Amino acid sequence: MKIRFLFSLLLLSFSGFAQVSLPALVSNNMVLQQKADVNIWGWANPGERVTVTGSWDNNAVSTFTNENGVWKLSIKTPTAGGPYSVAVEGSNKIVLQNILIGEVWLCAGQSNMEWSADLGVKDARAELPTAYNANIRFFDMAKHGTNAPQTDCKGTWTVCDSLTLKRFSAVGYFFGKKLNQSLQVPIGLIDVAWGGSYIESWIPQELVNLFADTRASAQGMIPSKGWPNQAGYIYNGMIAPTLNYNIAGAIWYQGESNRHYPSVYYQLSHLMVETWRGLWKKELPFYYVQIAPFNYGDNTQFKAAAVREMQTRAQDLPKSGMVVVSDLVDNLSDIHPAYKKEVGNRLAGWALAETYNQKTSPYKSPQYRELKVNGNIASIYFNYAEGGLVAKGGEPTEFEIAGADRVFYKAQAIIKADLVEVLSEKVNNPVAVRFSFRDAPVPNLFSKEGLPVVPFRTDNWELEAKTK
Repeated sequence: MKIRFLFSLLLLSFSGFAQVSLPALVSNNMVLQQKADVNIWGWANPGERVTVTGSWDNNAVSTFTNENGVWKLSIKTPTAGGPYSVAVEGSNKIVLQNILIGEVWLCAGQSNMEWSADLGVKDARAELPTAYNANIRFFDMAKHGTNAPQTDCKGTWTVCDSLTLKRFSAVGYFFGKKLNQSLQVPIGLIDVAWGGSYIESWIPQELVNLFADTRASAQGMIPSKGWPNQAGYIYNGMIAPTLNYNIAGAIWYQGESNRHYPSVYYQLSHLMVETWRGLWKKELPFYYVQIAPFNYGDNTQFKAAAVREMQTRAQDLPKSGMVVVSDLVDNLSDIHPAYKKEVGNRLAGWALAETYNQKTSPYKSPQYRELKVNGNIASIYFNYAEGGLVAKGGEPTEFEIAGADRVFYKAQAIIKADLVEVLSEKVNNPVAVRFSFRDAPVPNLFSKEGLPVVPFRTDNWELEAKTK
């Protein structure tokens, strides 16, 4: 009798090992990328046959697990719609329910991407009473960092409602809501944000260590309890588990932490985006937020400005775009601006225009193009200002001008349609102009359509010159 009991336990243990299982991302309520070959993957007994069938076409696709019990296959998805079911069958059968087909976006970065209604985002709180939308789905990934790439993560796909929105990225939500309203398709949002994180943590460590400057930047990450300070740490725990999941693109809000070594942020941005695209085997659209003004209180004036400058330069990445949020700061002493709706909407403007070919309104902020000097007047010309420029609340602010001595003085700025003339009685022969180029500026210059001008400087001097 005892032998039979032990034999039964042995059979149960083998049966448990043979059970087909799925990663957290492949579950009820998920959104699959439309009109694509999407991966379904998981684990089972080595050599086991696994079959996946989507209810939209009832086309069964099969594969066998490898010697480690891992399996992966791809199925074709139709045009956006649902709800559907997905059946996964091996020695056991799993039927995933309430599946939608639509557009899936990754929402990554540090705390300003993470910030939610529960954490104080006021316009997200205002959404809660009417938040329910069965066509917006959230996957809020639990924070997990590790020294080796992971194949799974912790999290659950949920339907957008007043409870799930409370804890979800406000920027991500407003981005997704705008896409849903404009495209009229289901939207899936995967939130992998981690407050205080350095960009190096989002890139495989071996790649960060390939280059002297990126390696030095990683070595300069400041140890802090609860904030990752190791290259590759978040990539391993939170990006690696998503690489099989077909996504439309990524939005990104990060940079404050990299003030310790701003000059390398451009290189790190390229390294991260190009690495992600290589791993996803797709030129993912990548739209990001330039960091907001903030009084850091550490006796520096240009570290955040220098990060913004590198973020502006990183727009040379193909299929990328940057939104400026210098006008969306309600308190310069709060690194987390309390309003995120317009941030999400501006990101969505880029995606709608560049990814989905729906140019419903201007989405590019005016950006410095050229400096021309005539006597004591420096004329600044802009791209993306065809409709003209406006200063809200008075004369344009945050302009500075310098001569060959490299000493900057606060300057008068005069708008002439789509250009700005800058001058100061203290600078007779100007050679350089800066706009909004400090850590906590309060600029008021916009396109006529309401988009803030990108901060800039015309010089490439060492950032030690003082403003008088």
